[in-house]
This record gives sequence, C-alpha cells and structure tokens, in this order.
Amino acid sequence: MTAFTQILYDVADGIATITMHRPEKMNAFTNVMMREMCAAFDLVDADDAVRAVIVTGSGDRAFCAGADLTPEGGGDVFASRSDVETLSDERVRDSGGRLTLRIFQCKKPVIGAINGAAVGIGATMQLPMDFRGGHATGAGMVHDGPGFQRG
Repeated sequence: MTAFTQILYDVADGIATITMHRPEKMNAFTNVMMREMCAAFDLVDADDAVRAVIVTGSGDRAFCAGADLTPEGGGDVFASRSDVETLSDERVRDSGGRLTLRIFQCKKPVIGAINGAAVGIGATMQLPMDFRGGHATGAGMVHDGPGFQRG
C-alpha cells in the first residue's frame, strides 16, 4: 500500500474512500495532495475489487477550502520563475486542472461526499464526479487569479 501524508485511502466492501486529510487547514489543496489523490485514483482503477470511490474531507468544517497559498519550500506562490520551453511542460498545468482531469478519467463511479465548505478547487474537483451530495454549506469561487477576468 502506498504511504500518503495528506490523504487517507481505504477500501472496504468494494468501495474505496479517498479523504483529503488536512483538517487543521480545512483540507486546503496542495501539490502534494494533488499527487497523492491522482495516485489514489490510479489504485482505484487498478483494483478490480473496487466498484466505486467516495471522495470526502476530514473534519466537520470543510470539504476543501481551496488552494493552500503558502509557498512550498519558501518559493513563489504560483510559479517557480524558471523558464519553460513549451506550454506542454508539466509545470505550466495547474494542479487543480490535473486532478479534475484524473477524476474524469476514472474507470469507476466517483461519489463526492461534500461535508462542508467547498471553495475554488474544492468546488471544481466535483465537476467530473458522477454523484455529489452533502449538507447545505457554501461552495464557490472567490479568487481572481490566473485565468479569471473581472467582468
């Protein structure tokens, strides 16, 4: 089994559960979390015993509070400032978009158990899910960053 640091992965009775596990940060999304969630979806697809997958968040405050804007390793928030040769370079892809595409490509039904606020990537990662459900809390897009224009 793969060791994860920012998600929990469990399989029981043919159902895989992927839990974003940073409750002290309201499950704010990081590049590490993106890589771990994509790896968990790889495990789901490779396991014929898994019939469906549930995605949820730890704690009772948020499903996912959006991107954690704390720079990893003291770098820049959005970019490394290193040059890229072409726009196909992986460093150009946003992590939320990569996860959303990976969920879309999943071979099993994906169920979003939305257990709190879902902001930014917390809302957009739900778009390719086959089913979404939860209690009445906020979901939305609150940032005005790259790729967004003010009206």
